[in-house]
Amino acid sequence: MSDDTTIPCGIPMSQPKARRSLQARLVWGDHVVTVGGDAPVRVQSMTNTDTVDAIGTAIQIKELALAGSEIVRITVNTPEAAAAVPHVREQLDRMGVNVPLVGDFHYNGHRLLTDFPDCAQALSKYRINPGNVGKGDKHDKQFGQMIEAAMRYNKPVRIGVNWGSLDQELLAKLMDENALRAQPFEAKQVMYEALITSAIDSAALAQSMGMSPNQILLSCKVSGVQDLIAVYRELAQRCNYPLHLGLTEAGMGTKGTVASATALSILLQEGIGDTIRVSLTPQPGEARTQEVVVASEILQSLGLRTFVPSVTACPGCGRTTSTTFQEMAKSIDDFLRAQMPVWRTQYPGVENLKVAVMGCIVNGPGESKHADIGISLPGSGEAPAAPVFIDGEKAMTLRGDNIAQEFHQIVENYIEKRFA
Repeated sequence: MSDDTTIPCGIPMSQPKARRSLQARLVWGDHVVTVGGDAPVRVQSMTNTDTVDAIGTAIQIKELALAGSEIVRITVNTPEAAAAVPHVREQLDRMGVNVPLVGDFHYNGHRLLTDFPDCAQALSKYRINPGNVGKGDKHDKQFGQMIEAAMRYNKPVRIGVNWGSLDQELLAKLMDENALRAQPFEAKQVMYEALITSAIDSAALAQSMGMSPNQILLSCKVSGVQDLIAVYRELAQRCNYPLHLGLTEAGMGTKGTVASATALSILLQEGIGDTIRVSLTPQPGEARTQEVVVASEILQSLGLRTFVPSVTACPGCGRTTSTTFQEMAKSIDDFLRAQMPVWRTQYPGVENLKVAVMGCIVNGPGESKHADIGISLPGSGEAPAAPVFIDGEKAMTLRGDNIAQEFHQIVENYIEKRFA
């Protein structure tokens, strides 16, 4: 294949575009997470614990970090929560979890950052919502107090606008101006403009107070897929700050997963977005870490990042009345994910491993050859034999009642031999 961007038959290769933004740094101790510039798109998540419960919050942060979250946001809404933040950080340090913490401030952040300096120091970034920092004459003063704290402690800020808490004075002003136009825009378009204006004007205000542009990130979150795409396309055109992507309330289960994947994938493919969060409402009994898994899978599916080995498995059909391949695919996938916190350091590059668990002879051998290691299980009516392919070549055939266990061991041996 040639070195240009087309394959011999002339079909363009699809690659995500690059949007070069400024680069911010989230620091805790010796650990630095860069955002923007040429850094990879980062996965972010947020706890749903009461921050006052320092131990419970630290435990959930550790779970999110082990699942792959590189930045974790926590609620700082009361004096008690602000007082607990240093203890959360201390618990994490004891557990060896160096993930940067972001403080989520609304309404009273100016007071909390002033009254609790240990909280301000323990956080690695502050999230400021321009719609919730005060009204009228208090707005700029209280916003300024938060920016002053960020500069005092050398912390970046995310100016996060949300259409559920948009600055109503700004929106009213833009609506009035729109009403005077010869051909007024639709109300939703004015709201888009209000979101973008709020974010960019707030960033300009922060810079006028002395904050470096390299310490500012922006977000304009909405809950509709098409709305998010429209807003971020325009926002990306108007600034070069790093951008945080995410539907503000994606929803639960399949709906939240599909909506997030749709919106974020379109924007990421266009080179828009430097950090992402999938704001899933957990289903009853579901772990908070599911939002991290979905965010990671979005980036991995686009080829932007690799986090865990990929497992290719067929959906099943009338040829595969047995559930053996389904159970084996789940077992292998669960095993690989569970081992990744250790394997990231023990077996560098293991996240690029490709495994195939296929259910019959139609596509089984072919898909297994494309994977690093794959197995083609017998479908209904096929001979009770399961050929195993390693690095594109048939290595052996498994038979009997212990095929799953034997293949599991083969995968482990392959990883140890290739990546040790």
